[in-house]
Amino acid sequence: MESEFIALDKAGEEAEWLRNFLENIPFWPKPLAPICIHCDSQAAIGRAGSLMYNGKSRHIRRRHNTVRQLLSSGIITIDYVKSRDNVSDPLTKGLTREVVERSSRGMGLWPRTSHRDGNST
Repeated sequence: MESEFIALDKAGEEAEWLRNFLENIPFWPKPLAPICIHCDSQAAIGRAGSLMYNGKSRHIRRRHNTVRQLLSSGIITIDYVKSRDNVSDPLTKGLTREVVERSSRGMGLWPRTSHRDGNST
């Protein structure tokens, strides 16, 4: 959960930067909608929404405060995505070939050649 929360904090910081950048573009439509961050950890989402942090790690407490501030100010929203639907999983962990192929198609990636029969696809 801690690593997912750290990633959530980093994504929130990037979303805040992007929002500030877009707000400074004169002809960009205003007001800006919150930036949606997809997360596959229900524990991290629950922690982000809780009012108190009861952990002992100071680095997580700071990140918790940052994420809560971004949520409450409307800069970000957090949506749960099931792990089987998470297209970024092949980038973070070892998965079966079928899951990697499904995630790759979800990202819009297609193989140039088939490794099974040697024909182009």
